This record gives sequence, C-alpha cells and structure tokens, in this order.
Amino acid sequence: MGTITVRVRPRSAQPGVEVRDGRVVVRVQAPPVDGRATEEARRRIAGALGVPPSRVALRSGASSRDKVFGVDGLSDEAALLRLRG
Repeated sequence: MGTITVRVRPRSAQPGVEVRDGRVVVRVQAPPVDGRATEEARRRIAGALGVPPSRVALRSGASSRDKVFGVDGLSDEAALLRLRG
C-alpha cells in the first residue's frame, strides 16, 4: 500500500487535485465539519488516481489540514506520477 501526504483546502470555489512544488494539494468544496472535507478529499484523490474510492483510506490527520492517505495497489511513486498526470 502506497501513501500520499496531502494538504486539504476546504471551502474552495474550484475543487481539484494538483501537485505544486512536490506537494499534493486537494481543494474541496466541503467545510471542515464532521469529516466532510476529508471524505471529499478521499474521493477526489481516488478520482485523480483512477481507482475506486474504496482503495483510498485515511491513515492519519483526521482533524488536520495535512493528511496521509493510503492507496491500495499503488506504490508511493506510482501514485504521485498519476497525480502529476
């Protein structure tokens, strides 16, 4: 299982996933309440990687903007390459 460290930006007008200066930034529309921003980030990461959301799981950072997600079936390098697109 590979891992991806991301910075989540809640309440974004333009949601998406991008890699800036080697760092993954996930912009989500959801507010940081009751895990809604984290769940939207998980789904956006899965979409950007082209894998089902069930293969992406939060590993740490539930209440932080910096989060670590595990991706089943992809190495760290393969996941980052897919996100860079």
